[in-house]
Amino acid sequence: MRLPRRPAATVAAALLLLTLAGCGGPEAPDSRGAPGASRAPRPDGGGATPAATTASPTGPRAFTLVATGDVLPHTEIIRQAREDAGGDGYDFTRMLAGVKPLISGADLAICHMETVYGADGGPFTGYPSFKSPPQVARALKETGYTGCDTASNHTLDDGPAGIRRTLDAMDAVGLVHTGSARDATEAGRPALLRAGGATVAHLAYTYGTNGIPLPKGQPWAVNLIDRGRILADARAAREGGADLVVVSVHWGTEWQDAPNDQQLTLARELAAGPGGGRSDVDLILGTHAHIPQAYEKIGDTWTVYGLGDQLAGHMFTYDGAEDPRGNWSSIARFTFVPPAGPGQRWTVGKAEFVPQVTDLGPPYRVLDLREAVRRDPGRVDFARALEHIRTIVLSRGAASAGLTMAP
Repeated sequence: MRLPRRPAATVAAALLLLTLAGCGGPEAPDSRGAPGASRAPRPDGGGATPAATTASPTGPRAFTLVATGDVLPHTEIIRQAREDAGGDGYDFTRMLAGVKPLISGADLAICHMETVYGADGGPFTGYPSFKSPPQVARALKETGYTGCDTASNHTLDDGPAGIRRTLDAMDAVGLVHTGSARDATEAGRPALLRAGGATVAHLAYTYGTNGIPLPKGQPWAVNLIDRGRILADARAAREGGADLVVVSVHWGTEWQDAPNDQQLTLARELAAGPGGGRSDVDLILGTHAHIPQAYEKIGDTWTVYGLGDQLAGHMFTYDGAEDPRGNWSSIARFTFVPPAGPGQRWTVGKAEFVPQVTDLGPPYRVLDLREAVRRDPGRVDFARALEHIRTIVLSRGAASAGLTMAP
């Protein structure tokens, strides 16, 4: 189904608001006016918190962007959060503490929130129809995320009410969001992030919604993949003043290491600039396959076909076999550098990945796999996971384009 295009004027207006907010005024607004779209280092050096950020007096500066895969709270993950909170509420921060230094250390950090949130107090459910505790949003913010995309095959698991609760919870803690919307006006605005003096537009789309139809009269509730629309949205963001455009796409074949034909075709279409010039899309971030997939540089556009699951419970393939790959993922980290001269574009100065694992414990904990292997070299499963992730991530020649595993 083809959805209405976002008017360029709407995008331009949103970008103007962000620019004004970053010029010595209040915090930059996200898509509903909540703080959180700009970040600056905390005075105590412990990461990043919302702040009105402008370019340095000497001009724009390089900045780092990190992105992670599917946050997918199965029933046992919800149970762990309950235990971590001492039985009073839900605490997801302890599960994510192992990657907090890396996430909070970036200038911008993007997550993929696969599920929608239930009402305070529940009931909360895991697979197959998810309703997660809204406390997930606060944990993501405290871990250091700037924002999350919310377009997935589970976005409509609880209809419009689930979308509203999810985005309300994100607004309450200052997480920027994109991919689903509470009204048509919100759907017409990109998520706008700011770092290093650059304005970054974040867009998100999903292949489908598990057969659940879009709500009647709400074709804008969640963005579906449409090549023409994505390109138009990216062009509108660029014409409205965005320096960089990041596109998150929920796509691919579950449990398949290699990207499928849709991923390969769409990635090339999004990376192809008009008239042979540079594409309006600077970075493509893929989710959904549940396992790590390759990175590839297509022209000037880096593509991550699949980040893998960042946080999930025991994962089972379609034949009922538990597959540890469902708890392996990569963290993408790109350092963007300012234009070399007038009329030129921001570019990726350094491309890195960090292997990541959800240790099923108990307790369940998300770990920086590099550090986990160093701490416990006897964990053969950790060493195997790290080698698999590295092999898959580099399987489409990304190393020759400059991608490295962060030391």
